[in-house]
Amino acid sequence: MRTPAEPASIGAMTRTAIEVRGLDKSYSGRPVVRDLSFTVEAGEIFGLAGRNGAGKTTTVEILQGLRGRDGGRVEVLGLDPARERSRLRPLVGAQLQTSALPDRLRVGEALRLFARLAGDTVDWLRLAERWGLGALLREPYGTLSGGQRQRLFLALALVNDPRLVFLDELTQGLDPVARRETWQLIEQARDHGATVVLVTHDMDEAERLCDRIAVIHEGGLLTCGRPVELIGATGTVRVRFSTPSAAALEGLERITGVAEIAHDGAVADIAADPHAVVHVAAELARRDLAATDFTVIRPSLEDAVVSLLNGGRR
Repeated sequence: MRTPAEPASIGAMTRTAIEVRGLDKSYSGRPVVRDLSFTVEAGEIFGLAGRNGAGKTTTVEILQGLRGRDGGRVEVLGLDPARERSRLRPLVGAQLQTSALPDRLRVGEALRLFARLAGDTVDWLRLAERWGLGALLREPYGTLSGGQRQRLFLALALVNDPRLVFLDELTQGLDPVARRETWQLIEQARDHGATVVLVTHDMDEAERLCDRIAVIHEGGLLTCGRPVELIGATGTVRVRFSTPSAAALEGLERITGVAEIAHDGAVADIAADPHAVVHVAAELARRDLAATDFTVIRPSLEDAVVSLLNGGRR
């Protein structure tokens, strides 16, 4: 419903939705965000991960213009959120970590109210149908399940048809079914043209949804990359297969990239660099020991992030 003359055209020529350079923020002299730099490309789902208190939520609030910064440069859709918040507001949607509504407020009333406050940019009834809320329009917020509430919050975050959406711990506390349904909704939001910034502690969620993930540690950027890159940075996979004899494994430790070999009397367990796996398999075949249960176990994204936060390889 926007026209080319409206604010949505701001920054349309760039593929960068967010640019952060040297961001600093302190509370009562205590640094919370320190020299933080990253970019978010238009059209991607970008994750922010890290321990509690790492500065993720503060960063997101600064990007929305809800908090001022002490230093650094921030551009969101080509605008400075501290100086141009009124121009940025129509372009951004958000679901904050502490989102809640009055228990008696009906779903339809909430959608209609938020749509009116957003300038009736979208038809809220059509929005309700898109996000599966049509049958819940007369239901009070207090009677909704956790999954239904998150579905509503996501619809409210999109009620102004934003180009950029911030979601903070959207699936926290949801059951597995509701969590997966919410993941699909986030992907739909991206598919409808929104760039998504997702703050999450759920690494299954981050691996499923995020194109790239920034890991924040003590207010600074520890690393940033695609999930597969962060997993690869741990540098080790495990190879397991059945073999009755430890003697059959002798010499495998000389293969470049093999770090450790263990045998419990029935199963071999080899820790190695990913590139060494094919050489291990080839050597087993040469020895006529090709196991039918040869299994390669890669680290999970959670393993990788925990390793990074605990001082592992970056």
